[in-house]
Amino acid sequence: MTPSSVRRLLGPVKFRPVKFGPAALAIVGASLVMSAAMGARQSFGLFLGPFSFDHGLPVTLIAFAIALHNLVWGVAQPFAGAAADRFGAAPVVAAGALLFAAGLGLAAIMPTGPMLVLGLGVLVGIGISGTSFGVVLSAVGRQAAPERRSMALGLASAGGSLGQVGLVPLVQWAADGSGTGAALLLLAGCALAVAPLGLLLDRRSGAGGPAAPTAAPMPLRAALAGALGHRGYRLLTLGFFTCGFQLAFIATHLPAYLATCQMPAALGATALAAIGLFNMAGSWACGWLGGRLRPQRVLGWLYLLRGIVIAAFFLGPKTEWTVLLFAAAMGLMWLGTVPLTNGLIARVFGVRHLGTLFGIVFLSHQVGSFLGAWMGGWVFDATGSYAAIWIATAVAGLVAALLHFPIDDRAVPEPTGLPVAGRAVL
Repeated sequence: MTPSSVRRLLGPVKFRPVKFGPAALAIVGASLVMSAAMGARQSFGLFLGPFSFDHGLPVTLIAFAIALHNLVWGVAQPFAGAAADRFGAAPVVAAGALLFAAGLGLAAIMPTGPMLVLGLGVLVGIGISGTSFGVVLSAVGRQAAPERRSMALGLASAGGSLGQVGLVPLVQWAADGSGTGAALLLLAGCALAVAPLGLLLDRRSGAGGPAAPTAAPMPLRAALAGALGHRGYRLLTLGFFTCGFQLAFIATHLPAYLATCQMPAALGATALAAIGLFNMAGSWACGWLGGRLRPQRVLGWLYLLRGIVIAAFFLGPKTEWTVLLFAAAMGLMWLGTVPLTNGLIARVFGVRHLGTLFGIVFLSHQVGSFLGAWMGGWVFDATGSYAAIWIATAVAGLVAALLHFPIDDRAVPEPTGLPVAGRAVL
């Protein structure tokens, strides 16, 4: 068959350039920003031993500094989300990246107890509130069409895991070759590099995006009152505490725990990188499931499975293979809770105040993160073992599952005077 006969058979073929819409650009921007932010904080556990050995700092103090950034992040997140809701994501991301880099730089140059608390605890905590879920995923949720929102959130979360996959081994290499200071400065440079990418999150959708409001949106105070009075929102807030507790404990103390089991030092970094690698698939899968199943059911099973995996790892034998299997299993369930939780809030309350409402739920997550990271160090210093905190982490998964299954995901009706057509706006 000649080329001319093929053309006659197929008819005229028109080649059109591929266009990347605002939602696709927002996913790319969110992935890159979260890669830097989440990859950096995921590596903090690698500094626990070096700061203690090289600078004579107690493990409890270092764990407190790392834990404090989780608490500060949680307190700052509703305010960062509200600022992004009002002014757009770009200025919030830029300010957050600058503060993040300043905190890392301070810890690198002045690695004393007070400076670690100020740098890794306070500045990093405020900075990451502007460069993580509450701001960037909420921007993606606003750009994506409602029927594709869960998948878009899952894709952005999966892309955000690239930093964990790439940065953790890179930080371990830099710390081994040039010291912890150089590794922290490397992370600071990555934070500065993503500062302008918030511009990709504020591109407005056209006709295919969320419907524009036809009347004045619900005031923030009324939206907050409605959410706090909703039983499902309160259950979601309580359940998200467990996610932070589990993840912060594992990310901060897994390398040190493996050292107590006489495992190779590099295995901790490998395990954290494996968590990030498998989190890419897990976040995408959770976003996909959230668009097809009731998200609170997916969340309930996710927490239950987490608890089972954690208990099996703690009680089972410790070999390199079991560590990597544990990392892979946890990675599949690592941050998949975030697009599901964000999407569930958008389903029930709309997207107008999504950054603020998710920020409040995320505050509970970060209280759990603070306790998971700090109590891990406190329990170890007090008992010489991580056993009690591993057991608590496993049991928390069962409690979170019981909290999520009864959540009602029906959309809250619009109050009188607001348009039904503008369902995406509160």
